[in-house]
Amino acid sequence: MQRHQFGPTGREVSRIGQGTWRLDEANRASAVNTLRRGLELGMTHIDTAELYGDAELVVAEAVAGRRDEAFIVSKVLPSNASRAGTIAACEKSLKRLGTDRLDCYLLHWRGIYPLDETFGAFEDLRQAGKILSWGVSNFDVEDLEEALSVAGPGKIACNQVFYYLQERAIEHGVLQWCQTHGVAVVAYSPFGQGAFPHEASAGGRLLAEIGAAHGATSKQVVLAFLAREPWIFVIPKASSVDHAVENAAAGDLRLSDDEIARIDSAFPRRRWPGSLPML
Repeated sequence: MQRHQFGPTGREVSRIGQGTWRLDEANRASAVNTLRRGLELGMTHIDTAELYGDAELVVAEAVAGRRDEAFIVSKVLPSNASRAGTIAACEKSLKRLGTDRLDCYLLHWRGIYPLDETFGAFEDLRQAGKILSWGVSNFDVEDLEEALSVAGPGKIACNQVFYYLQERAIEHGVLQWCQTHGVAVVAYSPFGQGAFPHEASAGGRLLAEIGAAHGATSKQVVLAFLAREPWIFVIPKASSVDHAVENAAAGDLRLSDDEIARIDSAFPRRRWPGSLPML
């Protein structure tokens, strides 16, 4: 599993990680085993949030006895993101995760509280050792500019955003901004929501053809395409141990420039939608 530096943190993080949205809706034992298998295969980046029901509890069980191997990320809801509310939410997440620190803590999306309140709380938590870094999620370029003006350089670890083949809105500016400012990009829902290219479609056939050339599946090709730059990380959710094995194998898959260009042509970036899509 290839690992890359995660923004300004100095930490090396797995290129392919593990998402946990709606993980608590699956069989508990199966979900735990899936995360454990992913961790064993090098998918050490585990993403969760207070919004995700009991997902934090599932993560806690999965990393029990192996906490130091994992890079755990959680998120505060905008409705809780006042200075005091952020600290309280983090304490609750730490308790649910059974850990004394988060590797990264994110503001889930923009809300009513000023960024200086939320970021001030992040810095309080970081100085207390309860989080090791912090970042944002679903931030467009305008939001990122404001965040940088509030936080200063070298503080924002990542921006977690919605990114898959048929939704490449972040390529209109967010990707370039993050690269310029040394902020990691973390792509969530990389297979879309029931929108994975049908195998009989032109795009589906292309993915299968490229996959066959590498002894890989179409989904592995998609993960490799999205994580084609060392500052982009991808966090697919696995629904089973076999799915985790498939996702992990994409961590060492590198596409050629020609293959990337062909995928780019088959799934072209659409016009700017006017606002950053999110789930």
